[in-house]
Amino acid sequence: MSTVKTTTIVGAGIAGLTAALALARKGIASHIIEQAPALEEVGAGLQLSPNASRILADLGLIDALRARWTEPDRILLASGLSLSPLASVPAGVSARNRWHAPYGVLHRASLQAVLLDAVHRESLCTLTMGERIETADAALAIAPADILIAADGVWSRLRQAVPGALPARYSGNVAWRFLVPYDTAPAFLDPRAVTAFLGPHAHLVAYPLAKVQAFNIVAIHAQPEAPAEGWLRRGDSTTRARLLSAFATWHTDIRRLLPDAKDPLVWPLFGCPDGAWTDGRTVLIGDAAHAMTPFAAQGAAMAIEDAALLAERLATATDKTAALGSFEKTRRARVARVRSRGAFNRFAYHARGPVALARNLVLSLRKPEDLAADFDWLYGYRTPE
Repeated sequence: MSTVKTTTIVGAGIAGLTAALALARKGIASHIIEQAPALEEVGAGLQLSPNASRILADLGLIDALRARWTEPDRILLASGLSLSPLASVPAGVSARNRWHAPYGVLHRASLQAVLLDAVHRESLCTLTMGERIETADAALAIAPADILIAADGVWSRLRQAVPGALPARYSGNVAWRFLVPYDTAPAFLDPRAVTAFLGPHAHLVAYPLAKVQAFNIVAIHAQPEAPAEGWLRRGDSTTRARLLSAFATWHTDIRRLLPDAKDPLVWPLFGCPDGAWTDGRTVLIGDAAHAMTPFAAQGAAMAIEDAALLAERLATATDKTAALGSFEKTRRARVARVRSRGAFNRFAYHARGPVALARNLVLSLRKPEDLAADFDWLYGYRTPE
């Protein structure tokens, strides 16, 4: 029988809410503390690949998600200079058949709403809003528990509670997020695909969001100077000029899209170096532990995977410190592999000159089924027992 009966979770984002639900399924109670007075509809889109949707299905959430997401038919890579397709990975029905779970795209607020509704209906979950937590002791003073789970994001306040944990660092890239309504979208945006347009020192990702009837656009480019922390920042004339400069050599249709972006948010991309995640009482999960740049589109999925494995380890814990150490060791290996894939994608997506030509040639020779097989290790993941 587990020695862990209660947890306190700081942060009601995707990591924190999923962890609370996963723990509840194991009979462990959680008290979630969130600094915001209300969970508002912030952010834009996200991709839920099969490794994440499988876990959410196990939590009984798949029907609620299916009503809110789109399952794209394919994942496309295309040239940002010519708009020509380079490669295609089957999704949709093919994803369900190959990885036995769906691949969905949806508004971030839609996922959070589904998780929050499930938390409200779960008797083992308690949620306190409007409490800003600066220290581990402050969190446990509000909600004493056997384990403290820090799910408070890339700029985690609780990271300092774990000796050996390292602060987030700027990656040298920024992302722009904005929406393009379906009724005004240019023809090159495919409503049945997740499309990544590749170009020198930059790339642009587009996919449909059913909730808001618009395409989610994420434009990422290199920027050596680190902006201020935070991603809810409106682009000003200086940052907009940098955006347009980064895409100045791209296809005309994309260059026309960028100046017309309404209410774009500029988001500096930070990541966490490979530091410690636990001290035996407090454990970091999600972006608080291993924030990564979105070149593999796995930020939310890694947080969901964390939640599932942490619940599995705590449900059988006879020694809390050993259970948290096992969680960290197992997850560290998985996260390292995903980070390595993201680093490769960054190199490949932003290539220029002869390297870009070689990339395009290699991609043109790969069959869609062969490209899908490259994702088996990632999308076929199941939580270890």
